[in-house]
Amino acid sequence: MELAPGAAAAGVGLIAHDTVGSTNALALAHARAGERGPLWLTAHVQTAGRGRRGRTWVSELGNLYASLMLTDPAPAGRAAQLAFVAALAVADAIAAAAPSVAGQVAFKWPNDVLLDRSKVAGILIEAEGARPLMVAIGIGINCRHHPEDAEYPVTDLAAAGAAPTVEALFAALSDVMVHRLREWQAGFAPIRAAWLARAAGLGGDLRARLGTRELTGRFEGLDEDGRLLLRRADGTLETIAAGEVFPVASAATSVGR
Repeated sequence: MELAPGAAAAGVGLIAHDTVGSTNALALAHARAGERGPLWLTAHVQTAGRGRRGRTWVSELGNLYASLMLTDPAPAGRAAQLAFVAALAVADAIAAAAPSVAGQVAFKWPNDVLLDRSKVAGILIEAEGARPLMVAIGIGINCRHHPEDAEYPVTDLAAAGAAPTVEALFAALSDVMVHRLREWQAGFAPIRAAWLARAAGLGGDLRARLGTRELTGRFEGLDEDGRLLLRRADGTLETIAAGEVFPVASAATSVGR
């Protein structure tokens, strides 16, 4: 793996591995040891990749597994917004490395990137501490493989007819992430607007799973902090900070990274 020239010039670092347990776990370990970042940790294979809510992330050779370690990127209350920043960077990277499928990319709240309505990438934001705030932005992109038994439809770039190398995709990702982070640090509004422009299911009915509780309503957008806005049948507006959503017509749920 190699950084794009623009990322290297911006002071971004890279440690590339063949095999690790989890790139996110490794990123946070570097942060605890005093690394300030920004630092990318990549691997060809993960043996203990993890997703949201403790799920396992299948990590076969041929896909992209990368985590970006940041220190104090913004106040702790804004850390969750990095999922939207990362989603936009993934879309930008796909557009650069696999332009033939760029128009099929959409976003599923809160942390999935879709390709023609099937999940092609997942994002996991993990943060520790307060002063400093240590953040790992974990990104997994299905380049050549995808799980066959996932709850939500899943695909990979090769299955969609695109075949960028992992190296080319990562180089593009390292480049566009610099620009998306700068955009976000100036304010969330442009990130929110760009994410909503590609939001899957916007204006349609969704079911939101919140632990043991489920709500159904119309997906009306995101609030100023990135929380999902769900209009219930009785007219009340629910603001959802965390959970899983899926179309009412489908019994599928997100598997998140």
